[in-house]
Amino acid sequence: MRLPRVMSLFCFQNQKIYVILSHYFLGIMAKQKLVDVLKTGKILVSDGAWGTFLYQKGLNAGKCPDEWSLTHYDEVKDIAQSYIDAGADMVETNSFGANRFKLQYFGLQEKVTEINEAAVRASREAAGDGKYVIASIGPTGKMLLMGDVTEDEFYDVFREQATALEKGGADAVCIETMSDADEAVQAIKAAKENTGLEIIATFTFEKTLQNEYRTMMGLSPSDAVRAALDAGADIVGTNCGNGMERMIDIVKEIRAGFPDTFILVHANAGLPVLVDGVNTFPETPEIMAGYVPALLKAGVNIVGGCCGTTPAHIKAMKEAVEKYSC
Repeated sequence: MRLPRVMSLFCFQNQKIYVILSHYFLGIMAKQKLVDVLKTGKILVSDGAWGTFLYQKGLNAGKCPDEWSLTHYDEVKDIAQSYIDAGADMVETNSFGANRFKLQYFGLQEKVTEINEAAVRASREAAGDGKYVIASIGPTGKMLLMGDVTEDEFYDVFREQATALEKGGADAVCIETMSDADEAVQAIKAAKENTGLEIIATFTFEKTLQNEYRTMMGLSPSDAVRAALDAGADIVGTNCGNGMERMIDIVKEIRAGFPDTFILVHANAGLPVLVDGVNTFPETPEIMAGYVPALLKAGVNIVGGCCGTTPAHIKAMKEAVEKYSC
């Protein structure tokens, strides 16, 4: 039966109102950007190690870890799920070495897009829509200083990887374990200029005999952060190379020079020691969690783990952050 004209108009207007309200509430419910969350003062907890976890699951030495996103998808997803279950607010992806240069060693250079997209899907399925997926981008293994690569080649390789990670559904990229400003800058620019992803950039520092912290290429924390921010990074920081205690000094140095920037730390479970011919990371979840208050006082905004850390470490860190924030 045909509705009266007045009723038809009312229904049509209600439909328009419904659409407007739907768009409004969807906008409210949409996930905030990481930097907007951090602006509220909230401390976020990231995930832990991936490489050591993969080896525990059966990855053989000399094999391509990134290919596991295709060949052992469920195992990769399980790693991400383990960290989400431990309380992480964000999880990385099994894509650290999934750039064309590194995949070429394994004859997988034509699968860059496929591998990166699968890596993100695995973490996204574990994280759901409520948690963040920060897609891992590691160094290429090539150095501008040695003349075996150009800036344009760096840029193109990172652009290929970053766009694949965005297509897979990442919220941000974590350009990590960097030691060379030239490479880091090209990675940041490639992601910034070709995707809409937020950009985290972290460097790895070692303590010198003069008790200073420097990357393998001689960059201080201040020099590294300045290069990253100038290139367009949204969040900066440090990962690997040090346990939680040393990360405190690095964060203090960064915070002193850049009081308004957001800082992420992915610390190792201490410095590795050789036990029966095997590198072992000595810091227990309780030891790492014990350093969290000092790290937060130093000015860190996001805390998580790197080599040797497990879901148990992340759970302990999460509890320490929650206790500190109360």
